[in-house]
Amino acid sequence: MSILVDHEIRSEVRSGRLVIEPFEDALIQPNSIDVRLADRFSWHQSGESIIDPYQSESVLEGLVHVSGESMVIQPKQFVLGATLERLRLPDDIVGQLTGKSSLARLGVMVHVTAGFIDAGFSNPPAQITLEIVNVGNRPVRLHAGMAIAQMVFTRTAKCETPYNLKPSAKYNGQPAAAHSRYYLNGAGR
Repeated sequence: MSILVDHEIRSEVRSGRLVIEPFEDALIQPNSIDVRLADRFSWHQSGESIIDPYQSESVLEGLVHVSGESMVIQPKQFVLGATLERLRLPDDIVGQLTGKSSLARLGVMVHVTAGFIDAGFSNPPAQITLEIVNVGNRPVRLHAGMAIAQMVFTRTAKCETPYNLKPSAKYNGQPAAAHSRYYLNGAGR
C-alpha cells in the first residue's frame, strides 16, 4: 500500500480508473489533488427540536439549502458543502480528504469526522460532502471554486465488495451537500 504521487494520479485519471470531473492538472500537488468548493450549502436552522439520527423526519426538519458564489461561515456555525469535483474510485484505491492548512489557520475545518472515501466510491461519480465548521473567532467568507481541501489517494489490495456495489451504499451518487442518511441504517446499527 502506498500513497499515490503526482504522476501516478495523472496516470490513473488518464486510464479512466480514477475519475475526477472536472479534472484540472494544475490542481495536482506532489502527493494529492486539490478539490474545490461547489456553490451549494445546507444546514439545520437553530431550534429546540432534537435531531434523532434514526428518525428521517427529525433529520430533514429545518434543513436550509442555498446556492451562491460565496458563503460567510460565522464562528461556531456548521454547514454542509461539497466538492466541485465528482469522483469515482476504483476498487483498489481509497481517498482521504484533508483540509487546507491555510484555511485551518483561519479556523475553518472542512470535514468534522468524515474524511475517508472507500474504494469503489461512487458510480456514477459523485461530489464529496464537506462538514464545514468555523472554530475561529471571526466570520470567514468561502468562495465557490476556491481550493477547499485536498484528496490523498492510497493504493490498497483490491476489495471484495467496492462501495458502489454494497446494498447499504446510501451515499452512492450523492448530490452536493447531502444531508445525513443515518436513518437508513435502521435502529441499533
